[in-house]
Parts: sequence; C-alpha cells; structure tokens
Amino acid sequence: MDSDFNAPFGYDAFRRTCPSHTVLEMLASKWVYLVVCALRKGRQRNGELARKLEGITPKMLTQTLRVLERDGLVRREIFPVIPPRVEYELTELGQNLAGLLNQIRSWSEQHAPDIKEARARAVAKNEADWAA
Repeated sequence: MDSDFNAPFGYDAFRRTCPSHTVLEMLASKWVYLVVCALRKGRQRNGELARKLEGITPKMLTQTLRVLERDGLVRREIFPVIPPRVEYELTELGQNLAGLLNQIRSWSEQHAPDIKEARARAVAKNEADWAA
C-alpha cells in the first residue's frame, strides 16, 4: 500500500499498523481541536477555557488537557498559591499544530453555509426518493 507522499518520515498513515493512527485519532476529537485553537491566543486557566468552549463538560476539558499534555502539545504550570492556580499553554509543537487547525477552522466557518445547503438538498432528495 503506497502513501500519497512515499512516507517521507518513515510512517505511512494509510497502513493499518502505522503508529501515526494514534495521532490521527487524537486529532479527530472535536474538543482537542477546539482546545488547541483556544490556546493559540496564549496561556489560559481552566475556567477561561471552560467559558470559551461552550458545551464542554469539566470532565471532558480535564481529559482533553491531559491528553494534550501527555502528547507534548500543551504545557501545564501549577502555581504554589492557595487556592492552587493552574495555567495551560501550547508548546512549540502545539503552536505548530494550532496554525494548521486554525486554517481548518476558518475554512469550516467560511463554508458552513455551503455544507448546510448540501445537506438540505440531500435530505430533500432522500425524501423525494422515498415518496416515489
């Protein structure tokens, strides 16, 4: 099985056993995507992220931040104060990823009406097919 780019880094995501699949699975999470994009503006506390990311539960935010920290995309800093203060920021690797994700976010915002119209046409066609 050949990659489109002849596996320049020694990995080929089209191969079933390629370790890059775990990276793709992590990136496929909506919350990973949105947390990385939110942190692109700079260091933030948990509460700031929770307010920015409408609909995310505290548990999901914590899990997402842990995954991003584990994978080297986010750095967590704990300040020794009472109550404890924790801040999150993107690492250099995370900043690199954020640039790519920001382009996808912009594309999705720009083309959301087109996708919405295509979906409506598909639903209407399916309904017409069922009626026939």
